Amino acid sequence: MRFLGAILGVVLLGMIIAGGVTFLVQSERVVANAERQLDGFVSTLSTSSKDAATLVAATVPGRTDGTVALDGARVLASTPSPPGLSIADDAGLVASLADQISLGNDRGRLDSVHGPVLYAAVETRDGAAVQVISVDQRMELVTLSTLTYGISALVVLLLVAVAGWFVTGRLFSPLRRLRDTADAITIDDLGTRLRAHGNDEISDLTTSVNSMLDRLAMSVDAQRQLLDDVRHELKTPITIVRGHLEMMDPADPHDVTETRDLGIAELDRLARLVDDIDTLADVESGALEAAVIDVGSLTDRVAELAGAIPGHTWTVEQRARGRIHGDADRLVQAWLQLADNAAKYTPEGTSIEIGSTADETTAHLWVRDHGPGIPPAARHRVFRRFDRLSTGRGIDGSGLGLSIVDAIAKAHDGHCSVSDTPGGGATVALHIPVTGAQSPAELPTPVRAGDVVMQREATG
Repeated sequence: MRFLGAILGVVLLGMIIAGGVTFLVQSERVVANAERQLDGFVSTLSTSSKDAATLVAATVPGRTDGTVALDGARVLASTPSPPGLSIADDAGLVASLADQISLGNDRGRLDSVHGPVLYAAVETRDGAAVQVISVDQRMELVTLSTLTYGISALVVLLLVAVAGWFVTGRLFSPLRRLRDTADAITIDDLGTRLRAHGNDEISDLTTSVNSMLDRLAMSVDAQRQLLDDVRHELKTPITIVRGHLEMMDPADPHDVTETRDLGIAELDRLARLVDDIDTLADVESGALEAAVIDVGSLTDRVAELAGAIPGHTWTVEQRARGRIHGDADRLVQAWLQLADNAAKYTPEGTSIEIGSTADETTAHLWVRDHGPGIPPAARHRVFRRFDRLSTGRGIDGSGLGLSIVDAIAKAHDGHCSVSDTPGGGATVALHIPVTGAQSPAELPTPVRAGDVVMQREATG
């Protein structure tokens, strides 16, 4: 109703302005035509030497004007009425004309029984010839046109109101359905969707709302899955600690010590699980610090930190030149997690390679191990939360390490991949979009001091 009222208000205002301007223009034109007629009357009679009565008798009146010959306030002659105005019968008008002529006012405007009139007087040898034009009668056509316009405008306004009622109803019906759908959606029922009709802004809005609901449903499902997984993971250590406490012999110091050590170990595992869940929540919520990162420097930093992991020789095999946009600390965390996993499942003393390559669109940050590898059929599962493989690469930790890696990659608009290492093993890589105008190029690392990073043997 407010929308339709605003439209009708604008239309009505436009009609009033258009009608008012038209009326004023036509009125001015009517008055101007009357003034020109009076000018012609004065011009014609000023050059004549005839007396006033003769001049009036020779004048042919129109329906809206009349001519009269006056000698003071006495009427000498008058044009017939009809067809002209009955001036001689209007004593008040005749007296007013005589007064104005005596005062020297040969042109002007007066009131009469015919309404306001315009007059022009011409002095003659026996008096004055005066032509009078009725303004109201001249305005009859303009008034009739304005009245017709007003009635037509009201009819059009009514039609616009009726048509607008149905048009606005149809226009806002998708918004009403959208409102009703939004009111009906609850956290327990996110499956309701709207049907998009047509190809307009309302249809686009409907599609956007449906897409928002899809993302919301996916987020809720992911949260529920996380809660289910966490609940499942918490049951195991709680059950283990409770079972050992129930079976513990308080009188046996050795049994008490073993139970205490086991409880502390399980509590440590719970603490790591909570820390991993907190990290995963931070990453998935987009809590990242944005900065421009040099890939080569990032590679050296990760290699230096990974070199502290004992039991393996760490080598930078390739180093990329290029830049990426993201959180350097989170990328180092993800890359080190890949290095830690590689160290767990690669035989002790075996070399592990770290490297980075880049093309025009993507930087590839990888770790290559020489362990048992990951079967192709299981590669889509390794980045799931709490999903442990039943292969030689089963995860001993919380089961969230690679999930955190995958979440960090996605937070940078990238992804993770797993491929085979030539000769056996697995190569796990982060793929992050490249920023900047530099042409990325791979820099093979020559065997020089400082380029082969951290060939450290395990020292315990």
